[in-house]
Amino acid sequence: MEAARGGELLDLLIVGAGLSGIGAACHLQRECPDKRYAIVEARETIGGTWDLFRYPGVRSDSDMYTLGYDFKSWKDAKAIADGPAILRYIRETADEHGVTPHIRFGQRVAAADWDSRAALWRVRLKAAASGEEHTVEARFLYLCSGYFRYDRGHRPSFEGEADFRGSIVHPQFWPESLNWAGRRVVIVGSGATAVTLVPAMARGDAGAAHVTMLQRSPTYMVAMPSRDPVADRLRRWLPQQLAYRVIRWKNIALGRWFFHLARTRPEWFKAGLLRQAARQLPKGYDLHTHFTPRYQPWDQRLCLVPDGDLFKAIRLGRADIVTGEIERFTPGGIRLRTGEELPADLVVLATGLELDAPGDLRLSVDGQAIDPARQMAYKGMMLSDLPNLALTFGYTNASWTLKADLTARYVCRLLRHMDARGHAIAVPRRQADVQERPFLDFTSGYVQRALGRLPRQGDRAPWRVNQDYWADRRALRHGPVDDGVLRFGPAGALPGASRKLPKL
Repeated sequence: MEAARGGELLDLLIVGAGLSGIGAACHLQRECPDKRYAIVEARETIGGTWDLFRYPGVRSDSDMYTLGYDFKSWKDAKAIADGPAILRYIRETADEHGVTPHIRFGQRVAAADWDSRAALWRVRLKAAASGEEHTVEARFLYLCSGYFRYDRGHRPSFEGEADFRGSIVHPQFWPESLNWAGRRVVIVGSGATAVTLVPAMARGDAGAAHVTMLQRSPTYMVAMPSRDPVADRLRRWLPQQLAYRVIRWKNIALGRWFFHLARTRPEWFKAGLLRQAARQLPKGYDLHTHFTPRYQPWDQRLCLVPDGDLFKAIRLGRADIVTGEIERFTPGGIRLRTGEELPADLVVLATGLELDAPGDLRLSVDGQAIDPARQMAYKGMMLSDLPNLALTFGYTNASWTLKADLTARYVCRLLRHMDARGHAIAVPRRQADVQERPFLDFTSGYVQRALGRLPRQGDRAPWRVNQDYWADRRALRHGPVDDGVLRFGPAGALPGASRKLPKL
């Protein structure tokens, strides 16, 4: 590792030591064991999201049989796991596969410049502690740094905040010493974080006096057991890895089926979600106001409610939901535009993430600056005109890791293809007749706020960003690597524009 710091040429540099980066390194070691690689991580620890977020109740919003890696079984009893359990899983995976010694902590990527003559990336790294910079050279750059900024969340400002006598916190930066026992808590937001926080902060003798979830508009919620009863039985009957594979495929298939139903029969699917909520809420609860969104299911991600814990908190009177808009903060709480005032000692602004893909990274090709937002995504994992570069971006309608695993396997497949044919460069070249589309067809606020900073997608393959695991599996695992769009060549100059493809 120290040799890499001194200028050793790496075959591959992975950015990020979270769920995606650790998985990418494991796949690389399994499928391309001859490759020299390193992982750079801006923070001082493994885990990414699952180490950063420390708010009460932090957990997965996907089942761990699909959020887990395809090569390492999930052994814990709960399918909907808490943050510490997921972090242990990631660290255990890194240790088991010998990945941990390859990680360089406290190193932030400041810039990366591609040199076509040498066919390599020169990546400038900045030490988080000292600010000292040095350069690493790598033949391939693999961005696994996630999709949101770690240094800030989406934090709107409200009139009167300075007058408020209580505390205001953002879940992304949860104070370790924060005590909410016996306090009146208002959680602003209606996404996955808010839905997690409400029951966690209302629970037990050390819980809040009362928790109010203040939402501008409702979100679709679905209750499911935190344990998978089918998984529990299969794990008793089958060998561990086989049981994991069966459960994984079962959950992938069920997820796709539910998504299909939501898209093809939205009103029927919507009615089912609302009936489920009504059965778990107090009689006469205003379902229309508080649980009926203005959009159709899966226009935004569904919020998971494990074991119905949010509904239980409402039934017990420990929590409630208020739908309205904030006018201002007052000394004693929050005043809504309706004139209603919510008393509060603590306000949690679960107002979302600041999306940032592919990070603050400054990219250039042969000295010319490249804005990733102006490029088009190839197979949802490479960018037009950027050679020897891949990035991980998961699904909006399924577990992140499903796409991360497919991307990592494809990168390994691409590297083997290049080695076998003596290619030094692989670059997607955009076809002139491909029409641009937004990278994500998703109405969530964090996506809409960031559309101008995201790459584009095209109106057809291989430029379309699929939200379909099966389609991606066919394309990335079994489709041709040399497809006429991804261009290959030796060191010296970038390969030219894509060949004209035959009509199918």
